[in-house]
Amino acid sequence: MTKGYEQRKEANRRYLAKLDNIMIRTQAGGKDTIKAAADAVGQSVNAYILQAVEERMQREQANK
Repeated sequence: MTKGYEQRKEANRRYLAKLDNIMIRTQAGGKDTIKAAADAVGQSVNAYILQAVEERMQREQANK
């Protein structure tokens, strides 16, 4: 393998080590519905879900 490939692979490993992963499950077709909603506002599915979670946490914190 090329040196550039190995460097990129190592950079990706270091980047991913800084992140947490969360898996969610939806009913069949749910992914397509979420993707369409995210596309409609120009966001990735990940950004759309994170924004929704953050907004809910803020609402719940305000209601305490």
